Amino acid sequence: MKLNEFLKQNPRFALAFSGGTDSSYLLYAAKAAGCDVRPYLVKSPFQPQFELDDAHRVAEPLGLTLTVVGFDILQDPDVRKNPSDRCYFCKRALFTRLRELSRSDGYELLCDGTNASDDAGDRPGMKALRELGVRSPLRECGLTKPEIRRLSRESGLFTGDKPAYACLATRVPAGTEITAPLLQKIERAEESLFAMGFFDFRVRYFNGAAKLQLPGEQFQIAMERRAEIVSALEPDFDAVLLDLSPRKTEDKIWNSSGL
Repeated sequence: MKLNEFLKQNPRFALAFSGGTDSSYLLYAAKAAGCDVRPYLVKSPFQPQFELDDAHRVAEPLGLTLTVVGFDILQDPDVRKNPSDRCYFCKRALFTRLRELSRSDGYELLCDGTNASDDAGDRPGMKALRELGVRSPLRECGLTKPEIRRLSRESGLFTGDKPAYACLATRVPAGTEITAPLLQKIERAEESLFAMGFFDFRVRYFNGAAKLQLPGEQFQIAMERRAEIVSALEPDFDAVLLDLSPRKTEDKIWNSSGL
């Protein structure tokens, strides 16, 4: 099925929207196809502020009102304990809330931005979406991440070049309890590095320390700005570490896959 065929068959739906590359293109395509689409963004402690800002930057020029849903996911003990399948409990709780809200607004169908490059397999989050009957048009229509980026650029969406960004909870090792103060420390650390010009990186929590994962080409910049980085991050962490294995960025993932 082509995406335009899916949109023709499903002209009215709610979209779990993040402001990322995938859901932004789906929102744009649905609007261009004349669909009655309503974007919902869940604002939880797992999302940094810039994601909300980006979501508004996409929705508003399309003439769409973004519905922001406040949700303290850390009230769920299965999520807070951070087991290896935390994503299942998180997605299950968030999408259950979204489904309830969107149905109360008159939208029976709920979609998300999962694409065809995402390996469904036994991923806990995918399992939760299947159980809740959430549709993934991009995945169903075979659109891969590189294709979505290309189409986004051709459509003039700034998200076409936006680096992939996983939620803040992924920075905390499984088995380590997730707390709001810990997430705030990680967000502050990443904001500091963004402000210094770093991109497509992660700051991971590691036994009280901040472990920086950078693309290899940014190592030299990190060494040159070492004192500045340490000064910014030390107030929140016991130490600042650099992972000497370069972070595998999205472009390298696609290239190594022959895409």
